[in-house]
Amino acid sequence: MPTPSPFTYSVGLRTRFRGLTVRDGVLLRGEAGWAEFSPFWDYDDDEARTWWRAARASADDPWPEPRRHRIPINVTVPAVGPERAAQIVREGGGCRTAKVKVAEPGQGVEAEQARLEAVRDALGPTGRIRIDANGAWDVPTALDRLRLLDRAAGGLEYVEQPCATVPDLATVRRRSNVPVAADESIRRAADPMQVARAGAADVVVLKVQPLGGVTAALRIAEDVGLPVVVSSALETSVGIAAGLALAAALPDLPYACGLGTVNLFTEDVAARPLVPTDGVLPVGRVAPDPDRLARCGADEPTRRRWQGRMAAMDEWAPE
Repeated sequence: MPTPSPFTYSVGLRTRFRGLTVRDGVLLRGEAGWAEFSPFWDYDDDEARTWWRAARASADDPWPEPRRHRIPINVTVPAVGPERAAQIVREGGGCRTAKVKVAEPGQGVEAEQARLEAVRDALGPTGRIRIDANGAWDVPTALDRLRLLDRAAGGLEYVEQPCATVPDLATVRRRSNVPVAADESIRRAADPMQVARAGAADVVVLKVQPLGGVTAALRIAEDVGLPVVVSSALETSVGIAAGLALAAALPDLPYACGLGTVNLFTEDVAARPLVPTDGVLPVGRVAPDPDRLARCGADEPTRRRWQGRMAAMDEWAPE
């Protein structure tokens, strides 16, 4: 029996991440293959429409020609205790780079230092560590924390979005030795080029769904002219495949990409989930597996909620 499209999924998370314990979304099938539509529920319909354009583009249009067929991946470490952080790294599929969440509400710098020290021990001296503050710090806090956390990590590759605004990012970049990466200041900005004009980042983090699709994100990468890290929006393997397509199409890929987040799920829709092996993931389309879908199907209230969200998208009409 063919899989219905759209299909609403709901899967648990092994550890609370971005305040979530469950991730849900919709899988769509078009002429080019399967795609994912999964904007977070705190995003309004205007912002979700960009995610919708990305899903439609992935379902209906071919992806750009790849320049590489294997993508280096970082392991993502949520704001957990040091023992769990080390375990996540050791079980991270051979990744030699770790992205560690910091600035968790209710946690102090001591918890962050312990987490980073544990990650460094698990990675060894040659592994790379980056941190992500999700824009939570002001400039003085960022400068103080970076000094301490750079030391705890034995050297940071970069800090992702230490502050919320572009001027604050630029200030931190001028006054800290830790390179700065921009994420929210690109994907949630009316003008993604502001980061480059302000000299506010050394690296940009691009995510396919929030930026309108693989081709749209590739154009932004070309216009910004800074090194790119492709990251996930906490998607199933179907959505991760689109991120890999973007990473594969970039002219240069100097950093490991944040596309290993399927490891955070308790279940996935693919027969061979996109989890790293030897620190890399393969490039290519992913189709959901019927048996896996049967385990990942959302309940009726969740399905109705997603039907309502899709009905709010200008280009969608139910069959």
